[in-house]
Amino acid sequence: MSKISRIGMDTSKQIVQLHGVDEAERVVLRRKLSRKEVLPFFSGLAPTVVGIEACGGAHYWARELTLLGHAVRLMAPQYVKPYVKRGKNDAADAEALCARRSAPALVVGAWSQARMSRPTMRFVPVKSAKAQAALMLAGLRDRLVRRRTQLANAIRGYAAEFGRVAARGQAKIEPLLRRLQADEALPVLARELFAEPAREYAELKARLQAVDARLMAWHRAHALSRRLARIPGIGPVTASLLAMKAPDPQAFRSGRQFAAWIGLTPKDHSTAGKVRLGVITRAGDETLRSLLVVGATAVIWQARRGKGSPPPWLVTLLGRKPPKLAAVALANKIARIAWKLMTTGEAYDARRAMAAAPAAA
Repeated sequence: MSKISRIGMDTSKQIVQLHGVDEAERVVLRRKLSRKEVLPFFSGLAPTVVGIEACGGAHYWARELTLLGHAVRLMAPQYVKPYVKRGKNDAADAEALCARRSAPALVVGAWSQARMSRPTMRFVPVKSAKAQAALMLAGLRDRLVRRRTQLANAIRGYAAEFGRVAARGQAKIEPLLRRLQADEALPVLARELFAEPAREYAELKARLQAVDARLMAWHRAHALSRRLARIPGIGPVTASLLAMKAPDPQAFRSGRQFAAWIGLTPKDHSTAGKVRLGVITRAGDETLRSLLVVGATAVIWQARRGKGSPPPWLVTLLGRKPPKLAAVALANKIARIAWKLMTTGEAYDARRAMAAAPAAA
């Protein structure tokens, strides 16, 4: 078999599909492996470049193959999608693209080696096992928060059917449940059934407090997270998630690129020299982006009530733009400041960081 130049690896739970080409772009490898056969197969190969779509389990395979001496490239799914054909299957896609000897391309399922061979292609950094564990903690917290919100909405909905309502906020749920269970005007069955969501809500609250305690411990032990938490609009939770989820900040040329990666920059619909900017792209991590916007909203809430020391550009922006638009602009600014602190290792300086207006405003 000719020397393999690149391998595309399409992963799934049990089956892994491989296709490889040599330096002349000739197909020299077509093979389907079970999960237990993957590492023995790659251990017998000379070091080569392996391309994997950045999906579930991809970081595990990337770490294992790197230990065997291979150079692994993870690519975001949105960069793979343009190469997926209509009515696709792995063998047909690979055969169709490899038939064109002039095209330096090979697709394995949804993975394109044409993208891997491009010098300007951006790849996903491989996460370590410790980073994956931290992200698991963040994911567990997010799931518990969602479950608590869902349960609170269900409780409010059931209570509204009996004409019982409560003020907004999670802090009002437990008093509402106590009031419902003690309300003799309600049917006996309803009072008994409200006891079940009350127990579930208390359990979720205890589990969330335990996860928050672990997250705070991680935050206190992480120097970068502590520095990020000093930025107005960023608390321990947002700082921890920034430190966990943000890739190597040196991979971004500027804070603008970092904010664009989070999805806080406008969509570009420009053509024929005419600039047309739309709503924000909403790219990147949804939880991270929403936390930055919520933090910016809290800063604006304080500024509109004459509290704190808002920068002059923010006060001017609030005078001519809606608060929600200003919150997104401020979140963009906060993301740029966070990128600067991550790249330079500096501490937050309020006078310098918030002096100038952001370009996105």
